Amino acid sequence: LKAQEFYEKHGGKAIVIARFMPVVRTFAPIVAGIAHMDHKRFTFFNFIGGTLWIWGVGLAGYFLGNLLPNDESIDTYLLPIIFLIVFISVAPPAVHLYKENHKSWNQKVLDVIKRFRYSIFK
Repeated sequence: LKAQEFYEKHGGKAIVIARFMPVVRTFAPIVAGIAHMDHKRFTFFNFIGGTLWIWGVGLAGYFLGNLLPNDESIDTYLLPIIFLIVFISVAPPAVHLYKENHKSWNQKVLDVIKRFRYSIFK
């Protein structure tokens, strides 16, 4: 099972990083459970990710609150910040999809053959 191999190799990093990716954070724990990731390991890395998330968002709010003026012009800063957050969240999956969709036809055929051969001989 590819998911199980992935979580054995990168599970901790995936759980921590998933906290910072809006859609991924919803499904990462489900996939970890399906892949039979060790419960103690999942709990540890989920705690680390949650702690980083809480402190990161809290400190970002604190520092941005001190940097930005306290008048009515906050709206001029809010929209660019929202766009930046959306861009950072959407860019990695968009780049991945672009690369996958622009593979050469030969590479796609080779990928299918590799998957087929892997599933037959496993």
